[in-house]
Amino acid sequence: MSLTLTMPPKVSDRAYARLAEIGAAPKALRVAVRGGGCSGFEYEITLDDPADDDLILEKDGQRVVVDEVSLPFLENATIDFSEEIIGARFTIDNPNATSSCGCGTSFSI
Repeated sequence: MSLTLTMPPKVSDRAYARLAEIGAAPKALRVAVRGGGCSGFEYEITLDDPADDDLILEKDGQRVVVDEVSLPFLENATIDFSEEIIGARFTIDNPNATSSCGCGTSFSI
């Protein structure tokens, strides 16, 4: 990983615990940013194999990976897991987003 960030993304203990609960390993939770969505960018969250140039965040054998292109958009963001009445999902608290859509998966910078 050649890119140096001042504040790389963080992963909450809840998110790591959920990955362990669903038996994600040996896969990793991939968090990516793609163009699209109602606000200009959208998060893509999948289980995937890490690539050589990914930032790998790891705790207790659970991994979260972010590709080099998405990293600047996720600087200082927090990846979490939320369980609410309407459902459970991985969430991104992104201080770089200037606005977001109601569902929380689309944002603008």
